[in-house]
Amino acid sequence: MKKRIISAMLITAMAAAMTAGCGTKEEAPATETAAESGTEEAVKLEDDTDAPESEAAGTEKSGDTFTVGFDQDFPPMGFVGEDGEFTGFDLELAAEVAKRLDKEIVYQPIAWDAKDMELESGTIDCIWNGFTMNGREDSYTWSEPYMKNNQVFVVKADAGISTKEDLAGKVVDVQTDSSAEAALKEDEELMNSFGQLVTVADYNTAFMDLESGAVDAIAMDDVVASYQIEQRQVDFVVLDETLAAEEYGVGFKLGNEELRDQVQDALKEMAADGTLAEISDKWFGKDITTIGK
Repeated sequence: MKKRIISAMLITAMAAAMTAGCGTKEEAPATETAAESGTEEAVKLEDDTDAPESEAAGTEKSGDTFTVGFDQDFPPMGFVGEDGEFTGFDLELAAEVAKRLDKEIVYQPIAWDAKDMELESGTIDCIWNGFTMNGREDSYTWSEPYMKNNQVFVVKADAGISTKEDLAGKVVDVQTDSSAEAALKEDEELMNSFGQLVTVADYNTAFMDLESGAVDAIAMDDVVASYQIEQRQVDFVVLDETLAAEEYGVGFKLGNEELRDQVQDALKEMAADGTLAEISDKWFGKDITTIGK
């Protein structure tokens, strides 16, 4: 009886051992499959990780564009033409420069008092819009000046105003953050003689104010004033006495000498081959550019 019990125990133990051995062999392939699956998952994760990098690379700003910031209400330098397209002397110059640099021109209208923010953020590559260099020499990286200009006063021909002294007690419009405004701040005696100095967003508004009689004079760029008077066919005149003499240049973000040099070289080529003079004659009836002279 005892022997049979021992034999039964041995048989049971052997059976258990055999069962355990078989179980180990059957689980091995499952372990290998899990490892293989883990490898596949790792490869998939690596592929997924690479995807955003490729997408991000595709969203980087292209170097094939030349984006010019300008005031779209500043004829004849930059404005909206009758066909609804952007046009103007400065914009034509910029387009020709872009062509010579093998870049696509992009016109970006900006609020004039936000021009520095637009330039610093990289929204635009430069400010090119009758942009006065004087007083801003250290704020931008500049091209060489390409034309001269004066800040002047525009009045109605029959207003009885012929000198700056006649503006005493009068209401004068000026564009916000403009060179004319800066020039007036430099001449406090003259500015304080006005009855009121009104700042406006653009010179189209200023001309409407003058036409309606809301103001007596406008302080502004001579080149723009002459063009506006001719186009509007109104009985306005520019006073002989100037407020300030200045020069126009192309303003780049401080330190961006590489792009400045490329643009400057293109402008010099345009001056040498007569393109600058041709575009100037189209807009002003004569060559008023200064590069190479």
